[in-house]
Parts: sequence; C-alpha cells; structure tokens
Amino acid sequence: MEKAYNHTEFESNIYKKWEKSGAFAPSDAKETFTIIMPPPNANDPLHVGHARFVAVEDTLIRYARLKGLATLWIPGSDHAGIETQFVFEKRLREKGKSRFDYDRETLYKMIWDYVQDNTGVMEKQLKALGASCDWSRHKFTLDPDIQSVVHSTFKKLYDDGLVYRGERIVNYCPVCGTNFSELEVNYEEREDLLYYLDYKTITIATTRPETIFADVAIAVNPRDERYKKLIGKTAVIPLINREIPIISDSAVEKDFGTGALKITPGHDPLDFEIGQRHNLSAISVIDQDGKMTNTPKEYIGMKAKNAREAVAEKLEEVGSLKKKQAHTHSVGRCYRCKTTIEPLLSKQWFITMKPLAKRATESIKNGSVTFAAKKHEKQALHWLKNIRDWNVSRQIVWGMKIPAFRCNTCLEWHITDGKKPKKCSCGSTSFTQDTDTFDTWFSSGQWPFATLKTTKKGDFERFYPTQVMNTSYDIILFWVIRMIMLGLYVTDDVPFENVVIHGLVRDKQGLKISKSKGNVIDPMEMVEKYGSDALRMGLLWGALIENDISLSEDNIRGQRNFANKLWNVARFISMDTNITLSKVLSRPKTTDAHDKDILKKLDGVIKKVDTKMEKYKISEAVESIYNFVWNDLASEYLESIKSRKEDALPTLSYVLQNVLIITHPFMPFVTEAIWTNFNETNLLINASWPQK
Repeated sequence: MEKAYNHTEFESNIYKKWEKSGAFAPSDAKETFTIIMPPPNANDPLHVGHARFVAVEDTLIRYARLKGLATLWIPGSDHAGIETQFVFEKRLREKGKSRFDYDRETLYKMIWDYVQDNTGVMEKQLKALGASCDWSRHKFTLDPDIQSVVHSTFKKLYDDGLVYRGERIVNYCPVCGTNFSELEVNYEEREDLLYYLDYKTITIATTRPETIFADVAIAVNPRDERYKKLIGKTAVIPLINREIPIISDSAVEKDFGTGALKITPGHDPLDFEIGQRHNLSAISVIDQDGKMTNTPKEYIGMKAKNAREAVAEKLEEVGSLKKKQAHTHSVGRCYRCKTTIEPLLSKQWFITMKPLAKRATESIKNGSVTFAAKKHEKQALHWLKNIRDWNVSRQIVWGMKIPAFRCNTCLEWHITDGKKPKKCSCGSTSFTQDTDTFDTWFSSGQWPFATLKTTKKGDFERFYPTQVMNTSYDIILFWVIRMIMLGLYVTDDVPFENVVIHGLVRDKQGLKISKSKGNVIDPMEMVEKYGSDALRMGLLWGALIENDISLSEDNIRGQRNFANKLWNVARFISMDTNITLSKVLSRPKTTDAHDKDILKKLDGVIKKVDTKMEKYKISEAVESIYNFVWNDLASEYLESIKSRKEDALPTLSYVLQNVLIITHPFMPFVTEAIWTNFNETNLLINASWPQK
C-alpha cells in the first residue's frame, strides 16, 4: 500500500466495480428497505445541499444492505416547472432573447433538450458522490408513464368531486407569467404609504389607490359605533364618481386606518371573501402583465406601481386625498424572481384539500407515518389543520399539461386520463386542451407510487410503502405532506413509514450559502480535491441530521485526514501479512489485556452505531466510529502492540475487518479500496454487518 490514500486513483474504478457487480439492485431477501430519491431539479448541476441528501440516504441504504435487507434506492430527476423555465429564460436573456420570441412547442423543445443535457451531468455527479442507487430504475417526472399516473390521479380527484374550476384571487407574478400557491409566496415587512381618501360620505384608508376603479363597496365593522348610521347608504368613488354601497362585515378591522375598508374583490383575497358573502361583483383593473386596464384612459397601460403614484397625484389635485402616512405591512413577493405578487382574479383548477388532509393527519397521529424529529411532526400537523384548497394550474410552457379539454361548441370541460375526448354530450367532436400545466408539486407529490408503478414489474407490490423519505425541512409543506395526502388517496396506504428531515448546509459562520454572498461550496470541486468520503463525512459530522450544519473546506480537509488514518491502520497490517478479509474472520481467542480491551471497545462501538442508526442519529453514529478509530485503535492499541505485532495480528485483522464494514456506509470508497487491497475478489459493498 502507498504511504497515503489517493482518492483519485480509486473512486472512479471502485464505482464501476460496484455497478458491474449488480450490487445496487435489490437482493432476493424477504425484508425490504426502500428510499425514493428526492429528484434533483433538472435545471442546474448539483449543489452542496444535494450532496447532503446523498450522504444521508446512501448511508442509510448501505447500512440496510450490509444488514441483509433487499435495498432499493430509486434515482430520478424533476422537470421542476417554473424553476427550470426561470433558469432557462435567464439564459435566453443573456442571448438577448425572451420566451416571447418562440411559440409554445418550440420553447418546450428547447427546454427539454437543455434538461436532458443537464440530467446526464447530474447522473455523473451523483455517481461521483458514491450514490449506490439502482440506475436501471431511473425516472424523470415527465416520462410518459409518470404523466399517465398523474393524469389518472387528477381524473380520479375530479370524478370524486375534489377538483373544481373556480374563479378566485390567485398570487400572480407578472414577470414569471404564472400564479403560485400560497406556499410559494415569500412575505416580507415593507414600508409603504397609507392614503386616506374621501368617498364623500365616508373616508377610507388604503395602500393601493390605483385599484379604486375596481371598488364595488365600502365595508365597516357592524360593531363600530362610528358608522352604524351609514350602513345601507352609499359612498362615491373619487375621480370616476361611481356610487357604491356601504356594507357591514365582521372581517373589517376597526383599528386599521379609519375603520372603513374599500372592497376590491378583483385584487385582494380578503375583499374577495367579503364580496362572496355579500354577492358583490368583481372588477379587474390590472392585467397579467401587471399593467392597468379598464380605467380612465390616462392610466391604461401603466405599470401598477407607476399608476399608484399617478392616481395619488390626481386625487390630491382634486382634493380627495386627505392625508398620507408611512405604513409598515406584509407584502408578498415571488419566491423565484422577487417581484411583488399581484393578487388577480383568475379561473384556475383547484383541489379540495380538507378530506385529503384529514386522512394524512390521522396517519401521522396513529403512527403510520413517523417523523424522526418531533418538531417537524408538529409543523406538519399545524399545516394540515390550516390547509386551504390547492390551486394546481400554472400558466407556463414547461411542465405537464393538465388533461382538461373544452368543447369548442358548448364550452363544457372534460377531464380525461390524458387522451383527447372523442365526443361531447352536445355531439361535438371538436376540443381544445387547456394550455395550463400542473404545479410541479402535484406531480412530485405522487412520486413514491408513480415511480414504483412504472419501474419494473412487481416493484409497487414489493416495495410500497417505502421505509424512509428524506428531504430538507424547507419543503416539508411543499412536498412531504402532499405525498402523504396523495399517497393515501390513490393507494389507500401511506407512501413511506418514516420521515427523516435534514437541515440546510451553511457556511462556517452559519450563514446561508448563496452566490450573492460568495460563500458557495462546490461539491464536485471538494470531491476532486479531497475525495467523496471526505465531503460526505463533512456533511454528516457535527450536527444532528435535523439541524443545519456549518460546512467549510477545513471540515472536509479534516475528514480527508481521517480517511488517511484508516488507510495507515490497514497499511500497518499489510506490511507483514497476507490476510484475507472477504471471509468472515473468527473472533480471536487471546489472553492479552490490550487485545481484550480493543475487542470490548469494538463490540461497544458496533452496538452504539446500530442503536444510533436505527434512530437515524447518523452524526452520532459516525462520531462513535471516528473516536474509536482515531483514539482507541490508532493512538492506543497500535502503539501498545508494536513490540508484539505478530501475536496481535489476528486481533488487529479482526478489528480492521469489522471497522471497514461499519465505516463503509459513511465512507464507502476508502473502505472498499482498503478491502480490495488485501487481494480480495469479493466486494465490501456485499459484505454482512457484524453479528451481535
């Protein structure tokens, strides 16, 4: 063996040996252990956050494989809807182009080709990280068979009365050109102006004077003594002099502004709800480009923000603006491009969620689904309790088209399993498919059963439900809860038994990693420099899995040193012996106190790793191994036997064999390199966990 472990000489060849051996495919063992990989977005290479989930999931898979279970880890990639289209449009802008320069079919094809190229890059990166997933079962969220499953689910929901097309206020981003669910809107505190406007019989306060042209009423709280006599009378909208009724509604806050609220159902979700209760009409004065429409001609075509200033100036000019003052309030912004969200009235496809949420809640409370960290369980239950109907339609090109077809004669909607209807009840055979696409989370919310139903024959029956769902805490609400709801709805069983949430990766100061901060850690650069094992250990070490972890190059370098420590222990043995590790070595019989002590400590660390891994305490498990190897084995035991090395070799060999096996899930490459260095024909990946 060379003096130091050089990862560049081993990692690529070792991975090829693993693949060739068929070790990534599930064995014939009766007990199964399955993880469905959270499919990385197909718009960019992997980042260090992806590397953390690979480290976590591959560790769990390799541990289960060594324990003799039939392991299946299904890889995949996500078309990622707006995420991918946003990235692609950014590239178009760099070339002086935009999405509007292409028809829908051409733009879709361009994004498809871009995604396919990037998927190949991701696969190479996952392999470089040591991901022992079954590549023969790789799935993409836009595979035709996956789309068929998703379409069937939507039709089932529709047939069961859980899908409706409704005109509602949606969170619309004028830049991205689509609406978003409430979860995809980032809210921030912002200081704007509060305008006090004279409606002749009453004064109102608003942050949005540009929408006065869409006002249909003034609402006051029925318990507000100031306005009781005005209820039932009318007010007059300034600038256009249109009379509107003064109504009462308990949703109005008496202490905000003047206590009188202008009701604009077409541009505010609360106003929309009030309008529904009072049978008020809804008027739209801002279009999907964020520009004014249906207003006096001097404002038509203005951006809403500019119109706000122009309308305010006009109101002041005619004496209808009584005063204005600074006001801090919560404003929604697009989570992708940071543009201020425009609440717009739009017809969209919605799923009624409360029945689905009820079953998901029951499955968590009765233990069918368990969260490794209770704090995340509480978060999930809170969200399920306060769930709203889900708007699943998106106005983008890149995605899975909704299987909704409208008859061109009678305009009736037909929901299918993806195929165009043959004939309408009115007799027409002419249909037009809705151009909207599904929210990405609707298709990925079906990922566990959609993959297993479309991989290999019998997979769903054998491997569903899966054992573990691992992902980061920032998408518990987007993804994990929706998988539980849709899994129960379609299969009548939970999609996974355990939810193992991991934290985010931060820099050494604990700051969020981002390009703007200049603190990005490129996982592939770290693999090339220090080896995959060092990066994986750096991502698993030092923090409970559910917590954020601070990562620096120093951390990774330190774990490279640990790989060398293992290597040197093996080298110490290899200099004087031709031991064979492929067969199970018998526990040596010894009377030496040092031998007995290291064997006892070995038993202790194996038991501890087992206990911690069963509870998903991965960081604690790996720290136990680290301390045993570095302190008990290398620093103490090796020093104690230098004068009696030959006598100690049976014990040392036995300890090394077991150390390599229990370390393999965490550091697969260096352990395999050491194992095969002893002239082995059998691979470590196929070994068995030490018996208790």
